[in-house]
Amino acid sequence: MVILVGADRLGNIEQLLKDRGYEDTVHIAGRNPSAQRKALGSLSKAKLMVLFTDFIGHNIARNFKQLAKDNGLPFIACRRSTVSLNQALDRMEFGFAS
Repeated sequence: MVILVGADRLGNIEQLLKDRGYEDTVHIAGRNPSAQRKALGSLSKAKLMVLFTDFIGHNIARNFKQLAKDNGLPFIACRRSTVSLNQALDRMEFGFAS
């Protein structure tokens, strides 16, 4: 499972993740704090957290990055585009920081 944070619409992002072997996704839009809290119950099943930096504020980004770190969850920060996400996933697979 991949937790996606930010963006109102995902477009082709979910298909890209499926093509790369990540079947399940949980999307947290990042605007509504109560939605953020509800979706965090999925952390135990998550294999990756992706933060779309062009759709959220600094505080939310910092909080989710810390949450991923606290739970030992791989973390990617990128723009909401399939190209940016694909590049970030490649960097992660080859051991480079994003």
